Amino acid sequence: MIYFDNVTKEYRDGTPALEEVTLSIAPKEFVSIVGQSGAGKTTLVKTLLAELRPSSGSVFFESVDIHTLPSTSLHHYRRKLGTVFQDFRLIPNKTAYENIAFAMEAAGRPDDEIESDVPYILDLVDLSDKAEHFPWQMSGGEQQRVAIGRAIVNQPDVIIADEPTGNLDPVNTFEIMEILKKINELGTTIILTTHNKGVVDAMKKRVITMEKGRIVRDDPNGHYIL
Repeated sequence: MIYFDNVTKEYRDGTPALEEVTLSIAPKEFVSIVGQSGAGKTTLVKTLLAELRPSSGSVFFESVDIHTLPSTSLHHYRRKLGTVFQDFRLIPNKTAYENIAFAMEAAGRPDDEIESDVPYILDLVDLSDKAEHFPWQMSGGEQQRVAIGRAIVNQPDVIIADEPTGNLDPVNTFEIMEILKKINELGTTIILTTHNKGVVDAMKKRVITMEKGRIVRDDPNGHYIL
């Protein structure tokens, strides 16, 4: 489904943020991308989101080079991807229900689908009892679960979770990872970037280690080794 073909991305001064990265991710995989700050994890994700264009090489999604898509087609492509960030990025004056519903409204989904799908998603992320709560009334872990609900409500093929547990305590981190694992088991590809060794080792899934813009290790058995 996803293929990075010899991708290099250089900063303006010529320093590589990514250097000759070749990588494939199959449908329904759960992949953790690890490495120290500056290793290239976020740059790699941004090339997949078509927020950054490679200096050379290609990024394919379902056999299409996404960086050849016209700008008018990019929003259709991005609907196939759901994103979850470390800082949640919820709309502060909307409830949990409304934050998730807003993602469906933005995608042009009809009211009857919103009314049926949002409660299902709230239940999936174990927040049915928080539907009418605003972000400021919820814990960090609960806010992140709303963010995950918003990311999955339009049924994307891939979830990109960029340091989703970076601001959370161990209990909430465990709960978030269990939700991501459940979403993966339902058939969604998960790409996780993280610094958390405990999270990676507990998942026992594929781990890609990056260093100075290169892939230095690709371990199918889930170990964080730096």
